Amino acid sequence: MEYRYDFLIVGTGIAGLFYSLKIAELNPNAKIAIVTKKSEEDTSTNKAQGGIAAVLSNTDSFESHINDTLSTGQGLCDKEIVTKIVENGPTVIDELMKYGVKFSIDGENLAMGREGGHTHSRVVHAADFTGQEIERGLLESCRAVDNIDIYKDHIVLDLITHKASENVSCCGAFVFSEDDRTFCSFYAAVTMLASGGLGQIYFHNTNPKIATGDGVAIAYRAGCSVANLEFVQFHPTTLYNPGRWPFLISEAVRGEGGRLLTVDGRFVMEAVHELKDLAPRDIVARAIDKELKESGEEYVLLDISHLDEKFIIERFPTIYQECLNRGFDITKRDIPVVPAAHYSCGGVVATIDGETDIPGLFVSGEVAHTGMHGANRLASNSLLEAVVMAKMSAIKSSEYYKNNDYSKPTTVCGNFYSSLKYPRNKILIAHDRRELSRVMSDFVGIVRSKDRLLLALEKVQKIHDAIEQYYLATPATYGIVELRNMATVSTLIIKSALMRLESRGLHYMEDYPETNNRLQKNTILKSDLT
Repeated sequence: MEYRYDFLIVGTGIAGLFYSLKIAELNPNAKIAIVTKKSEEDTSTNKAQGGIAAVLSNTDSFESHINDTLSTGQGLCDKEIVTKIVENGPTVIDELMKYGVKFSIDGENLAMGREGGHTHSRVVHAADFTGQEIERGLLESCRAVDNIDIYKDHIVLDLITHKASENVSCCGAFVFSEDDRTFCSFYAAVTMLASGGLGQIYFHNTNPKIATGDGVAIAYRAGCSVANLEFVQFHPTTLYNPGRWPFLISEAVRGEGGRLLTVDGRFVMEAVHELKDLAPRDIVARAIDKELKESGEEYVLLDISHLDEKFIIERFPTIYQECLNRGFDITKRDIPVVPAAHYSCGGVVATIDGETDIPGLFVSGEVAHTGMHGANRLASNSLLEAVVMAKMSAIKSSEYYKNNDYSKPTTVCGNFYSSLKYPRNKILIAHDRRELSRVMSDFVGIVRSKDRLLLALEKVQKIHDAIEQYYLATPATYGIVELRNMATVSTLIIKSALMRLESRGLHYMEDYPETNNRLQKNTILKSDLT
């Protein structure tokens, strides 16, 4: 099956939806397709609790927000990029509200919370379900646009590239629908990857099940450079509830006065950092990890019960209800929490306008690496980057669309063989996926060492090689496609980590505990297959 569009967007989170709306405004006659591998709402954006960092108060300043971001990024942020994104914060907040997003109000102004690493209260939020509210507003706006088509349950396999002389350009993507077992070629002048993160490669993670690193993997296979994938942020506080799906306890809980305690009642962060419980996430996560290893306990405690009960319920309705459903009344008792993989600070190398190594291919959001986050992401800067980048990418890609001739490539990549020949092998996919996530959590987690990374590389490489052969020889399923991408991204993360023999930000090496000034540079990897 073959489709032709002017713009193809992969992903229905904040980056993909905001980009689509801007493209529709700039190109009212263009045909726009959005593909997403599950439902439209199944995104990392939809799970976001905290909010969007933006300077909206007279007591705050762009300079302060920029400095907080640079400090958290530990030498690897691009100051020019940070400045542009921070200074666009107020504008995009206003645009989100024009698209119907409803943020919490404090009197006549937007309510603003404070999170770890911030020196001011500047996190715009919708109670503790900010992502869900953003998703609702943007999705309703996209559905109201006549020239935007949304394809649910469609997963991208690889990009379509066209080589003329020595120049390679992107012309769309090969897409698979498992429900009706169809392979589709989506040809487009511009392709936008806004496919989200990669948290599912870790056994303990806060991400939705769709976050399998697809965008990074397919862009890398097409020839794009990727950067700083060793910097995976672990959120310090996810609900410890064995046997149940992980549930994030927002950093905003600590921003409102929550304190971390050991099981025997000691304050975890008291002597660790001057900001105590509001220290940057990497410091808090390592402090908890250290405490658990030394004590032998499986969790620490997060206590907010000293605050007013009505305030807790109104400020954190989702967290309150979910914890209550699982047997924890957070107004009366502390919450057992553990760190879990949460966000990738690295990704596909891109400008702030979303441009990649390949003309016609743009990226935005967590899949991208612009230099905004450096070695560690400042809380609530991710949605900010995604929406500002989506806006700027819409402008730049519209220029590309208007100034470049589009032609369908004369050759296609790959042989997308499909049958029902080997259904019994599905168990192998589930086994390899579990083994992969266990290896990544055990050897490539919060604290690393060179020996453990080398062992992890050996184990993951075997899975990677096996799934590549399996992918080409057996029927396509989402499980196979996702595991292929997970193995690719896991290999890239380990290789990146082995290139950084120092400790910086989210990357802590116990055998290289010091920061090495000679390594104050990005870790770049590029496929040698193109």
